[in-house]
Amino acid sequence: MLMEDDLVTSLTRQVKTEVIENYLFERRLIELQIEHLNTLASQVQQEARFVGFRLARISSLMIDPGLKNRLHKLLGVEAGQFWVSCLNLKYKRRVRLIGVSALTKKAKFRKVLLESNSRLYDRMKHYKSQYEDLAAECSAVNSNIVSFQKNFDLLAMLNFLRNLDTRGIEIKKILGENFTAKEMAELDKNLYIGTVSMGKLEVPAPLDLPEPGSIRGDLCNLAEEVYQRHSEAVKKILGHPNNDIKQID
Repeated sequence: MLMEDDLVTSLTRQVKTEVIENYLFERRLIELQIEHLNTLASQVQQEARFVGFRLARISSLMIDPGLKNRLHKLLGVEAGQFWVSCLNLKYKRRVRLIGVSALTKKAKFRKVLLESNSRLYDRMKHYKSQYEDLAAECSAVNSNIVSFQKNFDLLAMLNFLRNLDTRGIEIKKILGENFTAKEMAELDKNLYIGTVSMGKLEVPAPLDLPEPGSIRGDLCNLAEEVYQRHSEAVKKILGHPNNDIKQID
């Protein structure tokens, strides 16, 4: 009878240990996926900043605050968006003023504005692709988290394992041995792995910029108005030395 009890005890302990180790293994897989997701999010955040430099560049070409507001409205930049915070970024050592040729300063400025918008659009399009890839990755990780939550009801598992003799420090933290109901509920709360959102990752949604061709006329009108009001400032912008400015376009 004693041998039989020992055998049952041994088998029970083995089953419980396997449950714990399986939980720890699956949990670690989820944690690694979240870590990878955070790494990807950091890369997309950096790309958002690069796009922001281009937004700051085209905004600065307007010179006048009123004209800047008209440009922002044309591009769909609205209050409360991440992109608003980019409008005053110091970009001049991040992007190079676009080189164009024309017979007059006015025509040259118009070309600079149009090309600046074209580059902003292309970079935002690239950013949107990265954003969507990250969103898809986030959705896949969340699906795995939900499956993990369904497969491992932590409170039920803690109750099942309360009387297990523990072997390792990490396992002892999870078993709930000698824990009160309140302590077990707190442990469940602390060990809970929630789903991840794009908001939590702090990755801004891309701007839905209009096609460059669709606003070409509006931009040309803005360029004309900027030149009429601030011709000297425009000439200064066009004559800025660029040799020491880092190229990342």
